[in-house]
Amino acid sequence: MAVSLSSAEGQKAEKICQFALQQNNCPTGGSVPAGNIYPPAVRLRKRSEFLSLAGSVQKIASRGILVVWHENNLAHARLGVTVSKKVGCSVTRNRVKRYIREIFRTNRLLLPAVDLNVIARSEAAAMDFHNLQQQLLKAFRHIGVTPCSKVSHF
Repeated sequence: MAVSLSSAEGQKAEKICQFALQQNNCPTGGSVPAGNIYPPAVRLRKRSEFLSLAGSVQKIASRGILVVWHENNLAHARLGVTVSKKVGCSVTRNRVKRYIREIFRTNRLLLPAVDLNVIARSEAAAMDFHNLQQQLLKAFRHIGVTPCSKVSHF
């Protein structure tokens, strides 16, 4: 069943579609750089992927977060985020998840090929974006560093 539009509605819909298809109509004023995207291929989504990380011995704790990782056989890093109800209400949990995803999105090309799960602790609820970014980047610097060189790396 086809829906008929008046000529004015059709012209308006056509203009909206043309605007959406143009390259530089990003809300930030430009197009998104190719490396700064968060596609489904860089996300941990299945329970089995999270469970395989649960047994990993490679962990780094920082104020407000715990990062657990292990190497994968892909060419890129993948992220999983765990924020329990102990962190706060749904608004707070979602804000923390958004912050973590944004920090990963902008820095994912600097990471080696690992699967990582960022587990937020209750201190993360009180942190603003820049404090959480400092802690997460500090943890990211230790990913891929051998245990022997961590002593001199701190």
